[in-house]
Amino acid sequence: MASFEPKDLSTVKLHSYLLNAIAPRPIALASTVDKNGNPNLSPFSFFNVFSANPPILVFSPSRRVRDNTTKHTLQNVQATNEVVINVVNYDMIYQTSLSSTEYSQGINEFEKSGLTMLDSDLVKPFRVGESPVQFECKVNEIIALGTEGGAGNLVICQVIKLHIDDEALNEDSTINQSKLDLVARAGGSFYSRAKKGFFEIPKPISSLGIGIDSFPDHVKNSMILTGNDLGMLGNIEILPNEEQVQLFVEEVGKHYPNIKTATHREKHKLARNYLSFGDIESAWKILLSK
Repeated sequence: MASFEPKDLSTVKLHSYLLNAIAPRPIALASTVDKNGNPNLSPFSFFNVFSANPPILVFSPSRRVRDNTTKHTLQNVQATNEVVINVVNYDMIYQTSLSSTEYSQGINEFEKSGLTMLDSDLVKPFRVGESPVQFECKVNEIIALGTEGGAGNLVICQVIKLHIDDEALNEDSTINQSKLDLVARAGGSFYSRAKKGFFEIPKPISSLGIGIDSFPDHVKNSMILTGNDLGMLGNIEILPNEEQVQLFVEEVGKHYPNIKTATHREKHKLARNYLSFGDIESAWKILLSK
């Protein structure tokens, strides 16, 4: 058996061991606002429930390992003492992943990820409309666990109101775990779907994905593409140019002779096929074809 003392490992290596070994972990999609009311949205897998009376949830935005900076979420809860914690199910996991992209201060991750902002009843941060369970919380305490890169900050949240989707409830008002279809985080690019086990989502690119707010309207408002499809499409740094699209269409036309006259609906179905294989660039070339 391999054995280590934490002091003998780099923070990056220790972080990897911890996240791969302690898995799967529930995901808190934390919605906050800054002191000026600008919304922010980010997922955290250092998260769990710690008390029922009072109802306490705890999540931890860690200091970044690479440069020891703190995340906007931490800065916001320090300024406002409010947060909404939204649970994450499979239907929204790719959009949730996209929201983890490190956009600049003031950029609205709701818009980038295409997730719906719902007004909360008792706090200023917005709820995520797609989340099947949403917890409005006041922040009781923030405990800094260290000052170096990788150090966590325990945000101790007291639930003051919760919202549960009717579709996730049984007739006796208990939660149906199968219908909830939660997703948890593991190490690297791995996630775990409660009903089906592990799967992978490529990490958001280190540069910035264009986000769903940058999509053409017919893609953004598609009746064919799912939220997960849109989340995948949003994690691309730059769209294919007109020449690339045209060359691709000419090649695809050998197999799909009607591609140039296809409707948006037909193109969206074909794009979904490419997305099922993880081919985001080809999906975009289909969607952008004229």
